[in-house]
Amino acid sequence: MPKIKVLIIDDSALIRQMLTRILNSVVDIEVVGTAADPYIAREKIKRLHPDVLTLDIEMPRMDGLAFLSNLMRLRPMPVIMISALTQKGAETTLQALEYGAIDFIAKPQIDVAQTFETYSEEIVSKIRMAARAHVRPFLAKPGELSAVTTLKVAPKYSADVIISDIPKTRQRFKTTDKIIAIGASTGGTEAIKVLLIEMPADSPGIVISQHIPATFSRSFAMRMNQLSAMTVYEAEEGSVILPGHVYIAPGSHHLLVERDGARYICRLHQGNPVNRHRPSVDVLFRSVAQNVGPNAIGVILTGMGDDGARGIKEMRDAGAVTIAQDEQSSVVWGMPGEALKQGGINYVLPLQDIAGKLIALCFDPVKVPRHS
Repeated sequence: MPKIKVLIIDDSALIRQMLTRILNSVVDIEVVGTAADPYIAREKIKRLHPDVLTLDIEMPRMDGLAFLSNLMRLRPMPVIMISALTQKGAETTLQALEYGAIDFIAKPQIDVAQTFETYSEEIVSKIRMAARAHVRPFLAKPGELSAVTTLKVAPKYSADVIISDIPKTRQRFKTTDKIIAIGASTGGTEAIKVLLIEMPADSPGIVISQHIPATFSRSFAMRMNQLSAMTVYEAEEGSVILPGHVYIAPGSHHLLVERDGARYICRLHQGNPVNRHRPSVDVLFRSVAQNVGPNAIGVILTGMGDDGARGIKEMRDAGAVTIAQDEQSSVVWGMPGEALKQGGINYVLPLQDIAGKLIALCFDPVKVPRHS
């Protein structure tokens, strides 16, 4: 099988050196070149034909965003951004994802060599994922511009470490209040945006677990609040889940839905990562299965891995309606594909059709088949 050819674009010689060493240490990836700025990169792309780019955001002569927007209009290809974990870096990275970047890697602020060693497994897996991702051209609006074997792999916990499994017998709630639970990973920030833009202001409360760093989740919530008719927050401990409101899990905590009398509330939990993620989609979905049951709708969107597949099956078993994004519209069809494989899905839909299905289910409910 041909190796994945990577071009590294970064003005830092140390970052170029570290990424080259990490990526060349695995048998299926080859760094075919490096570039200190976008002008050099442009010529090397023509000559070397890389499969994946890593792209720094802040560079001399032309910033990474300007280069990315031009690239995705003229020659779309998989790009992984190298981003600083700062407020400014979060906002710029979210914009890069809107332009078509597949994902991002956190750029260390101190002790670059040691920190990048810690991230080696993640860096390698994201390059592999990007090489097989679905890439789409960026259509600008008018006026808009195998893991390294020496590493110790973190244990992969299930949602059992946060919430015990659903009891065999469980009480069905009499309330008719609905909750929509959404889970996503790679490509999810854009997929969530597409959904929220279409949801009316009087939609049921929505809870979201998106794999995202803690520094980014508040910026993401603020961005969605600007675009959506619903009111979008970063979830807080004890927040009452209200119609017309969206609650996005902080990047540092699991988000759970609990029952408090006649109300649903948000609970935050800083326990172990589940499926190596915190927030975890499985944790959110299990809490919704247990506490909302048949009054819930579950949606699993684009993402790498299998987080959420077990939880959405638990939601369906509890009587909830479940939806998965289809393969063609997903950046990576890992999470929704695994959810379908495990038998947890009622409907598989293109991203552009999911909001319409949610609206129909919430405002004009129909009987949902038990087996798709």
